[in-house]
Parts: sequence; C-alpha cells; structure tokens
Amino acid sequence: MKSLLTAQHEGTPLFVFEQKQPFESWLSKQTPFSQNWLKQISFSGNGLALIPNEQGELAQAIFIVDDASDFFACGDLIKKLPTGQYLLHADAKHQQAICFAWLIGAYTYTRYVTKSPNKQPLPILAVNDQTLVDSAIKYAEATALVRDLINTPAADMMPKNLGESAQTLADNFGGKLKQIIGDDLLNDNYPTIHAVGRASIHQPRLIDLSWGNKNHPKVTLVGKGVCFDSGGLDLKPSAGMRNMKKDMGGSAHVLGLAQLIMSHNLPINLRVLIPAVENAVSNNAMRPGDVLTTRSGLTVEIDNTDAEGRLVLCDALTEADQESPELIIDFATLTGAMRVALGTELPGFFSTCDDIATGITNAGGKISDPVWRMPLYQPYTDLFKSTIADMTNCSSTPFGGAITAALYLQKFVRKETNWVHFDVMAFNVRTLSGRPLGGEAFGIRAVFDYLQAKYK
Repeated sequence: MKSLLTAQHEGTPLFVFEQKQPFESWLSKQTPFSQNWLKQISFSGNGLALIPNEQGELAQAIFIVDDASDFFACGDLIKKLPTGQYLLHADAKHQQAICFAWLIGAYTYTRYVTKSPNKQPLPILAVNDQTLVDSAIKYAEATALVRDLINTPAADMMPKNLGESAQTLADNFGGKLKQIIGDDLLNDNYPTIHAVGRASIHQPRLIDLSWGNKNHPKVTLVGKGVCFDSGGLDLKPSAGMRNMKKDMGGSAHVLGLAQLIMSHNLPINLRVLIPAVENAVSNNAMRPGDVLTTRSGLTVEIDNTDAEGRLVLCDALTEADQESPELIIDFATLTGAMRVALGTELPGFFSTCDDIATGITNAGGKISDPVWRMPLYQPYTDLFKSTIADMTNCSSTPFGGAITAALYLQKFVRKETNWVHFDVMAFNVRTLSGRPLGGEAFGIRAVFDYLQAKYK
C-alpha cells in the first residue's frame, strides 16, 4: 500500500469534486477543447472522466461523487484510472477521506489465487502532505490486517496461527506477548476458554499482548477468537457454518485497533487479550446441561453449545477487569440478533458510560465508520436464570438476543468499570465502493479516533 500513495507535487492532475458548485466553477475555467470533450462524451457530472490534450494524451482526470467526505466514496477510483501518477486536487477537508479510500480500494485477498490475470500496475496518488500520507497508510494497513485475518480460511487461521499474528504485531512495534495454552488454561484458572476449545486438536489458548508505558492510562482490548464455530454438539446447519471462519473477527478487530494505537504511538498502556479456540465436536466436547465454573467464580449452565463466544469472553473480561483499567473494549461476532436489528453494515455496541458512547459515536460519524449504541436493559437479565447454577449461557427466548448476550458479559465486569462491547458482523455480504465481499473492519477507526482525541 505504501507504494500507491506518495508525498509529492507532480503527476497528472486529478480533480475530485462533489456534485455541487465547485465542478461548475472548474468547468467554466477549462479550455474550449476540454469543455467540448466532456460534452462529446456526454459526461453527466457524475463519476470519472478522462480528458486528453489535443495530441490525444491524458491531460487530466475528474471524479465527481455525492459526498467527498465519505471515506469510501473514492474507493473504486484506483482501479478505474490508467497506470500512472496522479496529483490530487481536492478541498483540503476531503483529502484524508480520498487518500484512505484510494488505498483501501486497492485491497484484494489473493493468497490462494494461483493464476491471476495480467493486469497493469495500479496508479499512484500524489499528495503534497507527508503527514496526511503517513496517516492514510496507517489507517489502511490496519483495515487490511483485519480483512486479511478474517479472510484466511480456518485451516490456516487456528489458535496457533492467531497467536503467530499477534506475535508479529508485538515484534513490529516493540510489544510483549505471552500465551497460556491447552491444559495450562485450567492450571491458571481460565476454565470456560478451555471448555469451549478442548474438543479440537488445535489447542485453545489465551493470547496476551502488552505494549506501552506502564505509567500511562490503562486501556484493555478483548477480542473473541473463535477460529471456527461448528456450533459444538448443538451443531449449526451447513448454511450457518459456511462462513464461520469469520467467527474470530473480534480478535482481528482488536489486533487491527492495536496496530492503529501502536503505529501512532498513542500514550496509553495497552493490553490485548484474545481467547482463541475452535468450537469443535469430539468425545470430550462440552454438552448442553453441563455446568461450568468461570474464572470469576460464577457458575454457568450450558443451555446451548453454540453460544460459545460469550463463554470464552467472560474469562478474558474477568482477567481484564482485575487490573482496573480506565477502559475495557471488546469486539465479538457474537449474535445474529444484532444483524437482525441493525443489518450487516452497522455495528451495534453497548457501553456503561454515556460520555464514552457519545464520543465513539461522534468520532465514527466524522470518518464514515458509523456505530449505533444499544441498551443494556437490565430487566432482561431474568431471561438467563438457571435452576441449578448462577446463570445460563443464553436466554430462554430468542427475543433481544444481542442485549441478553451483552448483559451476560456485563456480569463479568465491575459496575464501576468503563466497558464497551461491540457486536460486529466482520464481513461484507455485498460489494460496495472500497469494500469487497469478505472480511471487514467495523468500528476500529471510530474507536481509535475517540482514543486519540482522549489520550493524545
């Protein structure tokens, strides 16, 4: 990605406008040849137009969008322009969005493609602002990391592989990584992580990454790392299992967010906890009706083995809260109920702090990373009562499933803790500008911009 965006002041002029007065003003100042060219090609004032000089060489390009502040509006531009270097001409307030879209629009996942068509090299965008270029690259690379991790098939993205990805991140930015693996989870009192992952030949683990100055404010990220979810003994139907490689999407999100934090050298004491498992079927798989004692001491009756994400998260959240951080943020592909409520492209989140929730929402609105706060409606806690344990792992009713899942997790953080829980799809189910089918990062730019404003 770094080679596709450069801090220079040369290249074929590329003008990016909105469908408003700036284009008309620009057009009025062009040569009669250029004006006539646009007329002859029936340019409607929307999309891309390439304008030659009188010798037939490309002289300039214009791209007109509805909203140039949308961070994905120019997401297809890099694949539409001929090879070459282009110098961006756009309103200064839109350049950050355009640069991010330019880079993320180049994203493709080709790890397993053995024969790719012969394509011309992608064009390069020049912007005479090194700070802007550096920032756009960091945002795009973090997003690409999330996508790559989610897009990788489960055969190559099991708990061990996820641990290796976290180690690479730690190595790149001077962090420290430790892992608790297999039966050591029982020895160190992470029983629910072990219970969910013990049926797989791929040993479960708790991945623990730390970075930053210990004297800085403590922020802990927790990501659901279910590398494949068969549903366990409550087996999913084939359609529901098809894309379950993405069930580690929460872990991908926190690693992408961690990369943003570390690459910007944000002054926080960062910790990232990822309970990584495969929810498989075997003779030692957890069963419906079993009772587990969690790290916190609360007992949980297993009503459904397919509600496993909250089980691995609850032990990790308990560990995160033991250090009394200023803020805990978790990401998880937790419930289909959230997708029913908000669709696949708007991530819902819950928060115990109104100011933090408002701050994240406002930050996301400014950078085309929208999020939507959902209620922690306490009366619904009655829905996961158990007759033989402290609670069940899922509600007795299908209604309000995203809320009841969040309420379950809330049991494992103290009332005074600032906690944010994201329930994300982590996957694009349709192709949009700059957003191909497959793994996607939702909410990490919103959260990072909030953290950056708070701790810079």
